Amino acid sequence: MLVFTYLWLWTSSCIQVKAANHTLKPGDSLNGTNQLCSENGYYCIGFVEQLGGLSYLTIISNIKNNTWEVWIANRNEPIFNNSGLLSLDQSGVLKIESQGGKPIILYSPPPQSTNNNSILATLLDIGNFVVQQLHPNGSTKSVLWQSFDYPTDCLLPGMKLGVNHKTGQNWSLVSWVSESFPGPGSFRLEWEPREHELIMRRQEQVIWKSGKLINNRFFEHIPEESQHIYQYNQVSNDDEDYFTFTTPNTKEPTKWALFETGELTGSEGKEIAGADMCYGYNNDRGCQKWKIPTCRNPGDVFESREGYPNTFGNDTSIEPNKSYGIGDCQASCWSKCSCVGFKSYDDSGGTGCIFFFGKTLDGVTLVSVGQKFNMLVPKPQHKGTNKWIWIGAAIATFLLIICSAILCLAIMKRKYMLKDKRRMETETQGLADSDGSTGVKDLEDNFSKGHDFKVFSYASVKEATTNFSSKNQLGEGGFGPVYKGVLPTGREVAVKRLAKTSGQGTVEFKNELMLICELQHMNLVKLLGCCIHGQERMLIYEYMPNKSLDFFLFDDTRSKLLDWQKRFNIIEGLSHGLLYLHKYSRLKIIHRDLKASNILLDENMNPKISDFGMARIFTQHQTIVNTNKIVGTYGYMSPEYVMEGSFSTKSDVYSYGVLLLEIVSGRMNNSSCDAADQLLNLVGHAWELWNDGVCLELMDPSLNDTFVLEEVHKCIHIGLLCVEHYAKDRPDMSDIISMLTNKTAPVTMPRRPAFYVGRQMGERGRSSKSIESNTFYTKEISDSSELESR
Repeated sequence: MLVFTYLWLWTSSCIQVKAANHTLKPGDSLNGTNQLCSENGYYCIGFVEQLGGLSYLTIISNIKNNTWEVWIANRNEPIFNNSGLLSLDQSGVLKIESQGGKPIILYSPPPQSTNNNSILATLLDIGNFVVQQLHPNGSTKSVLWQSFDYPTDCLLPGMKLGVNHKTGQNWSLVSWVSESFPGPGSFRLEWEPREHELIMRRQEQVIWKSGKLINNRFFEHIPEESQHIYQYNQVSNDDEDYFTFTTPNTKEPTKWALFETGELTGSEGKEIAGADMCYGYNNDRGCQKWKIPTCRNPGDVFESREGYPNTFGNDTSIEPNKSYGIGDCQASCWSKCSCVGFKSYDDSGGTGCIFFFGKTLDGVTLVSVGQKFNMLVPKPQHKGTNKWIWIGAAIATFLLIICSAILCLAIMKRKYMLKDKRRMETETQGLADSDGSTGVKDLEDNFSKGHDFKVFSYASVKEATTNFSSKNQLGEGGFGPVYKGVLPTGREVAVKRLAKTSGQGTVEFKNELMLICELQHMNLVKLLGCCIHGQERMLIYEYMPNKSLDFFLFDDTRSKLLDWQKRFNIIEGLSHGLLYLHKYSRLKIIHRDLKASNILLDENMNPKISDFGMARIFTQHQTIVNTNKIVGTYGYMSPEYVMEGSFSTKSDVYSYGVLLLEIVSGRMNNSSCDAADQLLNLVGHAWELWNDGVCLELMDPSLNDTFVLEEVHKCIHIGLLCVEHYAKDRPDMSDIISMLTNKTAPVTMPRRPAFYVGRQMGERGRSSKSIESNTFYTKEISDSSELESR
């Protein structure tokens, strides 16, 4: 209570730097009598003096007069005599100085940095104190440092819990030692990315877990009424793993606060976690079990009392260690069999411990008031031989009933398993190849060896998709509709239902099963299982919430959501996915149908290559294969494949080049471009602009000023190299990745691309059709000369 009273006095008496002055410019400083407030006054930063005369640079929430310390810069290095000074010097260094103390450097620009006059330190209305560099027009160029990367004991909307794999930065909450001493205490809240849950440690002991995050909405062991206002988000990739939350109303005071007792509270003080009630024997509300002393019994708890006990007949001992918080005192007393209570040793700072040993404190006389201590309340132990006899008999009877029930269930389960096995064999019988080779039953046996693959029942898929409701339909692929489904576990999936009249027969279906189950890469879509029911064949994939690339790229409104950084990340992700297929997977794979509609986007707009129905497996020594069946999508197929039926990894490179030009321009390759009285496709148009030295005119106008000039120019250059006429002249995927990541421009200059002159195709709309389903190519092509004549 003293702390909050002091905060109120501080926010009332300090001179506030408001509105336009929410920023420190080079040469500005902030002393102990001033505070800097965000633009709308939601948060203020300044030096706060705690009990004991120590002061700390602190961010205080000031929303609806709800004062709360949400971040401390120097919790390990307090300042004496309120002599603190926060400054941003002319060289761009943000630091805390004090009389007789060493400077505390919060941020220092790199040695080679020259333009430090554009560096500002700003307190944002979300409570984030940032050091940012500005463009000449005043817009933010980059964030160089932010307080959100160094959380203390409060988690605000947008702050992260997790780890940055690139820098090794760990984002976690650490409690105060006590309510008036902000040094790092004994409780730490972390994000566990493998299990997708929050965990709390006391020292190194895991004492509480939130349980898994279900549907990104609720944690298993957090009260539902404490979660309903939060929107959770979790991110996991090669660069970082983290959890964060947001709230719909940014003007409401929202935070998670980790107290020195191990309590974690949220909005309006509602409990998120109560680790102070975790003793090792209980697992309610997320508490974890661990080995407890033999002298402690399940049900023993500590209860808070007010006053100092008359300890006549009891021994006392003192632990004066200032780093001991109340949680450490409780853990230490719990581990000592003769300890019956404890309290803080230093009441002014709340650190250190006093332990009471010997008799119970229950019923002792209190010799003072206003002080708090914690008393062990043992669980009552009842004695009585007859009672235990009755309990033993009841347990034995119960076990007999349970064993009988288990035996009956086992017999019934075996009966139903045999019935299901016969049904499954009947359903999969029709899926054998026409030549009698391996069927799906054999594939099922193979998948069970090291693959997380499941054969779903038809009933479960119908239930997941609400009987294939049109409201659940995500789109219409070349081989049938795709539906969104929700499994009983809450997991969202995409169900690809193959049309009975589709061009994908048994061979293609098994091909896609075999291929995707062998492939494991972050830029490839994951196949979870399949469903076989009579003539029905379905593939169940992981659900991609942002649909496919063409959904955004070729729409005038949604394309604005794809800024240049997102597009370049998609280009890089696709190159890594293709390189894996061509070189590093267990099987050498040629996709043969790479296009925007087959690139799915996850919740973070990361690309995943999908639809392997047309893919082909190469041996490691094969480079080129010929076929008399041409399949693919008009505009993405390489000339040697269209004209001669010859395909290789360079065929995928050609498709990648077309896709790269589409990503840069925001236009489909099949769309027409008028130039010099001739109708050009996108590839031809890009070549014309390159020859005229104005290739940047190809860029999507919706990118505005988000693009990086050198990267756009490089991507157009690489795209034209990929669509060259002869396969041998195109780069392979490893060369493409090298060119993308290298800061210098590609050395090789592009030559005239294949299919330079476009055809009079008419208005084709925004969708891309596969050759086998396109009215222009309705006949299956068995001779390359037939295709060429068209």
